[in-house]
Amino acid sequence: MDFASILRIAGRALKRNKMRSALTMLGIIIGVAAVIAMVAVGQGANEQVQEQLASLGTNMLFIIAGSHQAGAVNFGWWAVRTLTHQDEQAILHLVPTVKAAAVQVQSRKQVIYGNNNWATNIIGTEPAFFSIRNWDFSSGGPFTQQEVELSDNVCVLGNTVVENLFPYANPLGKTIQVGNLPFKIVGTLAPKGESANMGHDQDDLIVIPYTTMQKKITGQDWVQLIIAQAVSRQASTAAQQQITDLLHVRHRILPGQMNDFAVRNLADIENTAAATGHIMTLLLASIASVSLLVGGIGIMNIMLVSVTERTREIGIRMAVGATEKDVQTQFLMEAVVLSAIGGFTGIILGVGGSRLIATLAHWKVDVSTVSILVAVIFSIAIGVFFGYYPAQKAARLDPIEALRYE
Repeated sequence: MDFASILRIAGRALKRNKMRSALTMLGIIIGVAAVIAMVAVGQGANEQVQEQLASLGTNMLFIIAGSHQAGAVNFGWWAVRTLTHQDEQAILHLVPTVKAAAVQVQSRKQVIYGNNNWATNIIGTEPAFFSIRNWDFSSGGPFTQQEVELSDNVCVLGNTVVENLFPYANPLGKTIQVGNLPFKIVGTLAPKGESANMGHDQDDLIVIPYTTMQKKITGQDWVQLIIAQAVSRQASTAAQQQITDLLHVRHRILPGQMNDFAVRNLADIENTAAATGHIMTLLLASIASVSLLVGGIGIMNIMLVSVTERTREIGIRMAVGATEKDVQTQFLMEAVVLSAIGGFTGIILGVGGSRLIATLAHWKVDVSTVSILVAVIFSIAIGVFFGYYPAQKAARLDPIEALRYE
């Protein structure tokens, strides 16, 4: 018997019990749709985290002022005040795997323009800050190195500050009050949105020269943070070690002594986030695939019932010349058709469900071709696996006993 004939007979057999066939396929439909939707949600979430981390900058390393412990009291990061602008210059000129660096001094102030005011983060830094962070400008540009050297009162506004201080006006060139000091706006930053770190708003900031911050606002001569950019992602690990070795020498830290700084590699954070995302995606897919298993058991159950109901039909076929292989192939094909139709219907529902989740929940989803192919292959494989035993049982029936069956 040719394949087309087997397929045609399988279709007729399933049409005889439309409701039963539809209910049997339901388990496969739900399973495939759930797998596709869950994998799409998991991959979308992973991509969103990677995008948020990428928004922090490219190949970045953070050198943080260290912690200090007095007795049983630990004062946390930024307690040690030994990190300086000279350290940043040494890193920039003596570490070959670093191509750019900038210091950061941070504070929080109330800013005022006209009748509007807003409490925001003030970051004192250098012009290289913007290129290291891959931060584009909506208008204007960064302050210059000369303005840093002269400790000028110039600033760049983040998008959140612009929205709150200048809801209907162009801020470029205007003067705002930061604390008790006037600052001229030389640029506005393009929005970056929330960071991957506890949903912190990256756009809620004002950037000024670090010298202005140190001399006129905080009165400190040390820096809280240095950001450095490695020449490549692959070189970031080497850069981390080279920076550590250099600061050990500069700060006269002997072996066994506690560091007064910490070096954090953004690549390590990205790798950890990616690994966590993959694990979560696999977990979601594993949970959803339980539905496929239930659907496969449903197919086996219905096919066993079908073998019992069609025992006399099987006997007649064998009596007119059908072989055991023909009977086995026939019932196996019926199981595969059930799972294949269920699988393709599940794909449509899974893709549609993913889009619906993205629209209603405002989540990022990524429906990959690989997840669809895996779902199709698994649905057909389930039809073969769970249809084999009923098909074998049908093929091994004694023709004479089958003909006597009522």
